[in-house]
Amino acid sequence: MKDYYSINQPKLLLPPKTIFISLIILSLIFLTFLFLQSHNSLQKPISDNPTAIKGIKIRPGYTSYETYIHHQLKKTTNPKLRKIWTSRDWGRKIQVFQRFFTRLKREKLIFNSSKALCVGARVGQEVEALKRVGLTDSVGLDLVPYPPNVIKGDFHYQPFDNETFDFEFSNVFDHALYPDKFVGEIQRTLKAGGVCVLHVAVSRRSDKYSANDLFSVEPLKKLFDGSELVKVRKVDGFGLDTEVVFRKRKFGV
Repeated sequence: MKDYYSINQPKLLLPPKTIFISLIILSLIFLTFLFLQSHNSLQKPISDNPTAIKGIKIRPGYTSYETYIHHQLKKTTNPKLRKIWTSRDWGRKIQVFQRFFTRLKREKLIFNSSKALCVGARVGQEVEALKRVGLTDSVGLDLVPYPPNVIKGDFHYQPFDNETFDFEFSNVFDHALYPDKFVGEIQRTLKAGGVCVLHVAVSRRSDKYSANDLFSVEPLKKLFDGSELVKVRKVDGFGLDTEVVFRKRKFGV
């Protein structure tokens, strides 16, 4: 006579070994998901609400960070604009940037040995100009890469280690939805004693792709809290009228 419990005990649908392996696979999938979530959280601002900064007006209309990025990409990937940037505007802009950077070399703010980054470089005219004046170790950063001068990246979260560059240049501060993060990343990736030069418009911008409006240099001085203001001067930089130069402090001095 068969034992009652052996007769009525339900049979396992899967062997124990298969169940064990399945649990391991599910655990690995879950851990991978957590890692990706954590990684992605570092690639975009934590909040969709930019911090209010006196003297800087964030333009309305961005319902999320993804909406902002999508809007910026409309300009960056526009075929007509990219054709203009790489043909008619290419040589002209390089010449203008060469004059800017040559002056910075005369003032001993940059040197041939300086490792340089151009933030928001699009097709890299600034990078090419830096290389032509002797800064051969130069690279650009933009949402859309343009090899060999421009790599892909978000200027709110630069894909570089701390204190990587001696010099950083940007003329797209007005495109920053998070000006504090934009400046914070520049200060993080600049070496102690490194120089940052921004070309900005101290007025309301007409560019529909601008994310903020800057009304004076004072907000920049507050944002660059780890740097000293070197100089401010007027420039004629493709619709931008003011050059602001900062030097990152050498801590302990």
